Parts: sequence; structure tokens; C-alpha cells
Amino acid sequence: MTETTERIPLACPACSPDIETVHEVLSPGGQATVRCTECGHVHKEELPEEQTRPIDVVVSQEGESFSAQADVPHEETLATGEEFLLETPEAIMTVRITSLEVGEGRQDEAVAEEVDTIWTRAVGNVSVSVTAHPKSGEHDETRSFDLQVPGDYEFVVGETEELGDEEFTVEGILVRDDAVGYDHEQLDFDGDSVDAKDVKRLYARDESTSAWSAW
Repeated sequence: MTETTERIPLACPACSPDIETVHEVLSPGGQATVRCTECGHVHKEELPEEQTRPIDVVVSQEGESFSAQADVPHEETLATGEEFLLETPEAIMTVRITSLEVGEGRQDEAVAEEVDTIWTRAVGNVSVSVTAHPKSGEHDETRSFDLQVPGDYEFVVGETEELGDEEFTVEGILVRDDAVGYDHEQLDFDGDSVDAKDVKRLYARDESTSAWSAW
């Protein structure tokens, strides 16, 4: 994926010393190298530091939650479904925004300076719940188990998985409420795929026999 060049308004000493024009940042830093998009002149400028504020972040992970803080630019717009890296004393983790606390209510989108608390869910490594029925076909005899997988691990309807001691074929995927980019809440056509961090529950046909030997 090609990164987008940062653009900022600055006065250009060559073509517009009194009025700001759009500049591309070629090399960031204290003395940044910038290029005027009007005339192409390249020059050095000291860029103003972006103003940030610390915001409380609540992270939900494996049924538990803990608090941290993130420094967010004042004017940045935050929205549910967005993901960002959060630095905690224990680790740097990827989290997804599930809601934004603004005043006494919750919102799906808000400017950072208005947000009191960012509610999130850890999505770097996740637990996926599976409901499996025996491969003989009885759907009224099921068992449930959880899988620990990376958040970007892909589950595909119709494909057989071997994870740890479990072997099963995915028959349906229930998608989480905070997932974006999916047309339906449940996917059950062969080839439908969902990242583990977006899975609320997998429905599967158990391909192992030992799992049912005790029944």
C-alpha cells in the first residue's frame, strides 16, 4: 500500500511569501524538508508541533478490562471501528474503538478534544468461540470451545481448520457488531471469509472423532 504524502499549509519563499500554499512534506522532523505544490520550490521549514491531549482508554480483552492512556491530536476525528496502536506498560497492542464516551453519553464519532474516554477491544490476538456438531450430522448434539489466534487470521466458510487439538470445517460465521465491511451479520456461503478479530462465533462440523468418544 502506498503511503499518502502529508500536506500542510505554509508560506512559500519563492512564489507566495505572504499567503500560505499547500506543501508536501518530503522529510519530517524539526527542520522539515517541504515542497510547494504551486511552484515546486523545495525548502526547509520548522513545523509547528501537533497539539495532543491524553485520553483515557478502556481495553476489553478476554473477558477482562484495564485502563491506559493515549495522546491524541486535538482535532483528530475518532470513530467506532477504527483501530490504533496503544502503548501500555506491559506491551504495545492493537485495539479497535467500540464506543466513545462524550459527557454523559456514548457516541460513534467525535472530535478528540470532546472525548472523555475511548472504549476499545484488543484485536491483535483474540479468542474465537466455536460451536461444533458431530460430522455424522446431528445438530442437536453440539459442543463449544474457544480458539486463541492472531486477529488477522482468516476463517473461510467451507474450509477445514486444524488448530491445536481441534479439526473442524467452517459452516457459518457470525460477525461482530463492531466489524465493518461485511454485508451480513452471518455468512454461510462457501468462500465467505472473516478475520478472527471480526468473528463473534464460528459454526462448524467437527472433523475429529475423539472429541465425541466420551458422549
